[in-house]
Amino acid sequence: MTAQRWTRRDFFRSSGLTAAAVIGGPALFTACSRVDDGGSGATSATAETGADPLARFREAGTIKVGVANEQPYGYRDKSGTLTGEAPEVARAIFKALGIDNLEAQIVDSFGSLIPGLQSKQYDIIAAGMFITPERCRQIAFSNPDYAAANAFLVAKGNPKSITSFEDVAKSDVKIGVLEGAVEKGYAESSGVAGDQIKVFPNQNAAFKGILAGRVDAIALTAVSLRWTLQQQYAGEPLEVTESFVPVVDGKEQTGAGGFGFRNEDTALREAFNAELKKLQEAGGVLPLIEKFGFSATEVDKAAQLTADQLCAVS
Repeated sequence: MTAQRWTRRDFFRSSGLTAAAVIGGPALFTACSRVDDGGSGATSATAETGADPLARFREAGTIKVGVANEQPYGYRDKSGTLTGEAPEVARAIFKALGIDNLEAQIVDSFGSLIPGLQSKQYDIIAAGMFITPERCRQIAFSNPDYAAANAFLVAKGNPKSITSFEDVAKSDVKIGVLEGAVEKGYAESSGVAGDQIKVFPNQNAAFKGILAGRVDAIALTAVSLRWTLQQQYAGEPLEVTESFVPVVDGKEQTGAGGFGFRNEDTALREAFNAELKKLQEAGGVLPLIEKFGFSATEVDKAAQLTADQLCAVS
């Protein structure tokens, strides 16, 4: 099964820019769930407003990051260590900024990430979150560090012949999406009826849902589905369809993920972006995340985009 490849022509044709971003999902406005703190008691965003956050974090040597335990974007491994695409990139960047330790806070669902950041339960979101206009109205984003196409997790052999959201809309197929993720919006904009969409709180619940027959497919990024199937559900009668770029109102939705900051933490975000650019120009992003299933295409495509471009797409 080969992933869709982006060419330079595809990039300029599709990005226009039409980031995955167009739909954020109503779950982003839900109340924040309980979080699991790392227990280090380090200075965090609860410090007085107006203080230089970067200076405070350097002094503490620690910054708190919110993740949703979604593999391979941000999660605790079997030993309890925080890892994944976003934490590994964040760790390298913050180390360059003089902050050596990431303190993880795991939220109960992806939809809880933005409320948790806004309520200062952690200092940044490091969860591979797609940069969308709706989300940009709530928080600020770094420039993207990866781009990813979508896919479906289906039963072996794809008996329902699901290859796009339009296929789902024309059938009685039921699909699963994650709370707060963009796929629900993609489905609705493609004409999928509300009673065909099942919202799961997290990745593990979604995989269990399809195995239990509650849905016929799970819609997520191709990277996420392939990684999770290989790492956690190998041997199950499931497969991942070929990747595709969703189309909304005739426009391809280029999905690109970055790191979330509170709007007032401008200096912190700018310092982060400066180090991210250095890392991208030095070819340092791919070595950090290729072990999680990311390709050079996904890294190179992200380097051609900015958060401002993605936030402006409508």
